[in-house]
Amino acid sequence: MDTEPLTTPILFLSGAGLPAWIWDEVRAALPVYSVVAAYPRRADATLRDYADTALAQAPADPFTIVAHSIGGVVASQIASTAPERVNGLLGIAASFPTAGTSFLAASPTPQRVLLSLIMRLAGTRPPEKAIRAGQCAGLDEEITARIVAEFEPESSRLYRDNVPARTFPTHSGYVVTTADRQLPEALQHKHATELGPGFRRELPTGHLPMLQDPAALAKTIQKFTASA
Repeated sequence: MDTEPLTTPILFLSGAGLPAWIWDEVRAALPVYSVVAAYPRRADATLRDYADTALAQAPADPFTIVAHSIGGVVASQIASTAPERVNGLLGIAASFPTAGTSFLAASPTPQRVLLSLIMRLAGTRPPEKAIRAGQCAGLDEEITARIVAEFEPESSRLYRDNVPARTFPTHSGYVVTTADRQLPEALQHKHATELGPGFRRELPTGHLPMLQDPAALAKTIQKFTASA
């Protein structure tokens, strides 16, 4: 890679339901210690529980957060709870709702209505068809089938709890996935604006660039870290 070597450890915050191995190739390409946070598997876990659980697994301070999808909501809570521990924050197709609103409230009206209906009828595990068409768009069948099989439902509080007032790190950035069927590009730009001005990149992938183009994402993360 043609960037400065990494020194600050990384805490990866995944999107809802996704297994830790999705980050394996990206982590292998980054010459720095990293942790993929495991989320609490209690049906009543609050957003604060998610943040506290992630912080308990985090590398030694200071660390950089790389947050994917709803991981941006967890990162928002961490930025409120323990801002002094976070050196930088990079969102990857991530949701950063305005303070006092939730992931669900920040979703477009059709998606918000659909998500609410699905959660009432079937909990927080989307139908297989939705996982394939949304999160897994652009991936091959082998990886898609594995994602579907290993998807773990999250607490509904992760989607519904409001994010608190928070101050994001000065060194923050956002990567927009321009072929994303899960989180539309226009909405990603809105979340990037909420995160604040700073590092911006685009990747021509679907919602899971760490699987579709791990080399490009790893290089982007390294460039973000080097730009601090």
